[in-house]
Amino acid sequence: MKLTKEAKKAIMIGTLCSVSYFAVYIARNIMGAVSPGMIESGLFTEESIGTISSTYFVFYAVGQLINGAIGDRVKARWMISIGLFMAGVMNLIFSRIAGVSAAAPFVYGMTGFFLAMIYGPMTKSVAENTEPIYATRCSLGFTFASFVGSPMAGVLATFMVWQSVYAFSGVALCVMAIAAFTVFFIFEKKGLIRYGQFRVEKKAESGAVGSLWDKIKLLWHHRILKFTLISVLTGIVRTSVTFWLSTYISQQLGFTPKAAASIFTAATFIISMTAFISVFVYERLKRNMDLTILVMFSSSATFFALVFLVHQPVLNMIFMVLAIMSSNGAATMLWSRYCPSLRDTGMVSGVTGFLDFMSYMGAASANLLFANAVSVIGWGNLILVWFGLMVVGVIIALPYSKFKRKTLQK
Repeated sequence: MKLTKEAKKAIMIGTLCSVSYFAVYIARNIMGAVSPGMIESGLFTEESIGTISSTYFVFYAVGQLINGAIGDRVKARWMISIGLFMAGVMNLIFSRIAGVSAAAPFVYGMTGFFLAMIYGPMTKSVAENTEPIYATRCSLGFTFASFVGSPMAGVLATFMVWQSVYAFSGVALCVMAIAAFTVFFIFEKKGLIRYGQFRVEKKAESGAVGSLWDKIKLLWHHRILKFTLISVLTGIVRTSVTFWLSTYISQQLGFTPKAAASIFTAATFIISMTAFISVFVYERLKRNMDLTILVMFSSSATFFALVFLVHQPVLNMIFMVLAIMSSNGAATMLWSRYCPSLRDTGMVSGVTGFLDFMSYMGAASANLLFANAVSVIGWGNLILVWFGLMVVGVIIALPYSKFKRKTLQK
């Protein structure tokens, strides 16, 4: 079947953004993959790694809030390339000072701040330069890239010592920054990527959304509160639970750190398929986004309950993976369906940044609690906490109005 001009443009823009985001998620998942080796080195404890990772999440969250708003005003070419390059520099520095300098948590936190310059501007570029049907497909592409970054981090952890993994990632981010800047520049010159034109069109049609109160009312109409809560819950599982997965495999299931890294790689590769599975479920449910989210949270709660009840290592890991996948399915609806649908607000980057901010603030808080909870209440009770979070997700996803709401359509 011959592709239309719009389809070809969407493929080019989507591919560029997906590859860029893949590099981001390799960097983001490194510490989760190499944490058993870091602990085994004697330079770190579970608590110290929890502190470093929580610092990262806080910096990343604040970065999303700040950079998301800036991304509505600055060209994506500059935001994305500077973010990738500076994150690479921070990773290179961290590989040299981790475990021997008190500045290491701050440096790793700055990695998160610079990586937070990517997602909001990227989502805005896709939403404003492709048709809605293609925007969803593009968003699905870099959602998949985010999930598959975890197993790639696991592959690196399997074949390299932990310092080398950080150094390799740093170099890769710097190279990707140069490539992204170049390709974005070419796309801009060819007219494939333009900035702000949709917002200008909406102003001409209906007047600008000027005051802060106007913006709040507009976002309230788009159910921002509900999706903020979904962002927090799925962020805890997508980020913090996945972060501790390799440590869980090593400590609770009894595997060596090296074996844990390999199992982590395989598990997260399977988890990376979530984006496609959730969209398949969404299609089967007649493109009902709300029902899809409810099904995903319900499934995740069920699987976390089975993780708690079933102690056989293989079955335990299967249920754990399915629990994370189900929660990530709800996240896919948030990032691939809800965020691109906001382009008529002219605030895609800012709102995406805000939702990511809330997601990672939740993850940062959870990471500190989980690090201490392991030694205080044990892995079993911590699994019950994860189960409880998904039950809260089910409650949030339930219909909350007697009026039937129209679901997002293509």
